Amino acid sequence: MSENRPVSGKGKILVVDDDRLVLATVTHGLARAGYEVIDADNGDDAILLAREHRPDLALLDIRMEGKSGFDVAAYLRASLGTPFMFLSAFADDETVAQVKALGAVAYLVKPLDIAQIVPTVEAALSSVRARRAQVPFTPSVGAAPAPTMAADPLADPIPVAVGVLMHRYSLPRTEALSRLHRLAESDGRSVHAQAAALLDAVELLSRPASA
Repeated sequence: MSENRPVSGKGKILVVDDDRLVLATVTHGLARAGYEVIDADNGDDAILLAREHRPDLALLDIRMEGKSGFDVAAYLRASLGTPFMFLSAFADDETVAQVKALGAVAYLVKPLDIAQIVPTVEAALSSVRARRAQVPFTPSVGAAPAPTMAADPLADPIPVAVGVLMHRYSLPRTEALSRLHRLAESDGRSVHAQAAALLDAVELLSRPASA
């Protein structure tokens, strides 16, 4: 694990991925974009670093040995109030449903390049800061509350829905966002409502059939 400190900071980012090449690429790209970056290649180190450095945002791989990205996200949410986004090669219905339930601020599907990640990080931080100004974080005591997209002030269905469309139709981020806008216009909904409906459909498909 290491730290990359730019000359002028735009925010502190924790990057967690057990693929060293991905970790180095994302860390270097974000540092060049002006962020202070802390990185870890496993979930245990990620939690320790988050407790020590209190990052503004965490970028988490999902499937890692030991603690998964979901485990780290649950801790960040319940104990520190740290917003998080996922970078993953997986976008099956069950994974997307868990991303939604945890309240990720964004979901990007690998492979992707730093040119896609930096704008998403900037948008996520802006959104989180605006929401925190309205809804201060209060650490939970005892068991973490059951998260829902509607109740979570950090959650926005649009970035996660864009990640789903990127995976389903092999689209770059900008084209996936355009597709979401077209679907919303076609159905007579707002983009936010269309994104929420898409994630609700994914969540429904991921549920086991009743006996």
